[in-house]
Amino acid sequence: MGRSSRNRRSQPKHGLAASAIIGAAIYFFNPTVVAFQDMSSLISAGEAGGHRWAAFMLQTPAGSIHKAETPFVDTALISGSIKAAGVNVPGVGRVAFSGGEHGAKLGIADPNPDENRINRAEKHGRIVSVLPKAPPKSFNAGSLLERSSMLLRLAEKPEIRMAFAKSKIRGKEIDITLAFHKVEPPKPTPAVPTLLAKLVTNDNPDILATGYAPSEPDYAKTSPFESILTQDKNNGRFTPPVEPGDHPWAASPLPPLVFTPKQQKCLAEGIYFEARGEPVKGQAAVAQVILNRVRNPAYPKTICGVVYQNDDWRNRCQFSFACDGRRHRVTEQSHWRTAQQVAKAVTAGQIWLPEVGSATHYHATYVNPRWARTMERVKKIGLHIFYRTYGGGWS
Repeated sequence: MGRSSRNRRSQPKHGLAASAIIGAAIYFFNPTVVAFQDMSSLISAGEAGGHRWAAFMLQTPAGSIHKAETPFVDTALISGSIKAAGVNVPGVGRVAFSGGEHGAKLGIADPNPDENRINRAEKHGRIVSVLPKAPPKSFNAGSLLERSSMLLRLAEKPEIRMAFAKSKIRGKEIDITLAFHKVEPPKPTPAVPTLLAKLVTNDNPDILATGYAPSEPDYAKTSPFESILTQDKNNGRFTPPVEPGDHPWAASPLPPLVFTPKQQKCLAEGIYFEARGEPVKGQAAVAQVILNRVRNPAYPKTICGVVYQNDDWRNRCQFSFACDGRRHRVTEQSHWRTAQQVAKAVTAGQIWLPEVGSATHYHATYVNPRWARTMERVKKIGLHIFYRTYGGGWS
C-alpha cells in the first residue's frame, strides 16, 4: 500500500515536465504570426490599429470605398517598420504602404516584364495569303458602267466612250420586233355549205355563233386616240346594215338566247315546214323574216315565241303550219339538214338579204290575204312575196 501511494504522488511532476517541453518547442519553432483569419486582415496594415477582436464592418453610404495603397512587389525591400506606415497625400488621403500581402491583384511577383516572359519562338507569318476578291460581274443592259463594289475605288476605264454613237441596229427595228412577236394564225371562219356560199354577205359572223372572243383592234388602220377613247359599238356582234326605207329597230343585234339549240330548232322548223320546197335563197328570206320579228319590239323576244305565236288561232297565225290543226313531222332528212344550215348562217349574220331588209310578213303567190294591201311590198322570191309595214310595228 505504501508503494502505490508513492507512485501516485510522482505522476503530476512528470506531466508538468512534458507540457513544458512541448510548449518550449512550439515557442521556438513558431516565432512569428502566421496569419489572422479575422476582419482586420482584410484591411491595409496602416489601418489595423487597436484591438483586432473589436474590429467590425460598416455599411457604406454608396457603392464601396477603397483606400489608396502602394504595394511593393519586391518584399525584400520592405522592412517591418515601413510595412505599417503610410503617407498623407493632399486631395487623396492616407496612402498605406503594403509589403506584398495585398499585392495579389498585381499577379505573380516576377521582376521580368511581360514582353520578356512571352514565348514567341513558334510564331511566324500567315501561311495562306488573302487576295482581294473582285465583285461579280453581271449583265447590265444599256448601262455605260459595269457594276462595282461600293467599298472599292472605281477604276477609271479610258476605253468607255462617253459620247453618242451610231446604233448598229438602225433600220432593223421591224425585223427585231417580228423576231419576238408571236404570229397567231387567223381565226377560222365557220364553214359554210357549198349551196350557201353564194349567199354569204358577211365574213365576220356574230361572236356568239362562232364562240370566239372579239378580235383586237387594228392599230395600223385606226387612230391611236380613237382606240383609247372609243370602243367597238357592236363588240363583235352582228348588226344588220340598214338600207333606206328600213326601220331603225332592224339595226340591232339579236338576243343571245337565239343561239341556243332550242331556239335554233324552232327556226329550222319554221324554215322546213314553210319553205323546204323553195330555193336556198327563199329559205334564207323566210329565216330573215322570223329573225326580224325577234328584233322588232312588237313581237316576242325568242324565236320559238315568234314561230308559234297565236298557234291556238286556227288558220289565223303568220306561219300556217303552227295553226292548221295538223301534227307535222320531219320526214325528209336532206331538207331538214339544209334548214338547219340556213338557220345557223342567217342567225350568225353570214347571210343578210338587202332586198328583204326589215320585212316582217310574207305570203304565198297563190293566196291573196287582206292585210297585204296595208303594207309595202318589197320583193318576190320563189313562191313567196315579202312585205314591210309602214309604221314599223305590228302592221
